[in-house]
Amino acid sequence: MRLWVTALVLLLITSVHAAPQERFLSKLTLPTGETVVVAEGDFEARSIGSFSVRLYQAAAAPDETTFFTSGLIRARDGVVEKVMLADIDGDQKQEIVVTVRSVGTGSYLSAHSFAVANGKLLFVAAAEGLAANTDPVAALRKSRKK
Repeated sequence: MRLWVTALVLLLITSVHAAPQERFLSKLTLPTGETVVVAEGDFEARSIGSFSVRLYQAAAAPDETTFFTSGLIRARDGVVEKVMLADIDGDQKQEIVVTVRSVGTGSYLSAHSFAVANGKLLFVAAAEGLAANTDPVAALRKSRKK
């Protein structure tokens, strides 16, 4: 009986450790009504790989991701932490900002920004190797001025 209980406990522990970690996946509605989906790359390590930013035409739920219009893929060193909107380039329009946090010592931050123009997704700027407590929006604005 004791052997059976031990085997069951080991099986449960192994199952818990073998369970895949949740990948970052976020959907955001832009002021234009278009939808953006940001996701870490499938079948990649959680700590390094890529992320995609996909743009869909404006549509009411549940069709907000039916009509794909544009997309980009960027490398990541860490896990995608957050997606937000902020005016990076001073044009009074909000850009899509994706922050990535490294998983190693220091928990360094990187930030990537994207704009939408004429139904296309455009890369705007990136700031990498930032200290863990850096404001990603301020870092992106500063990177644009160089």
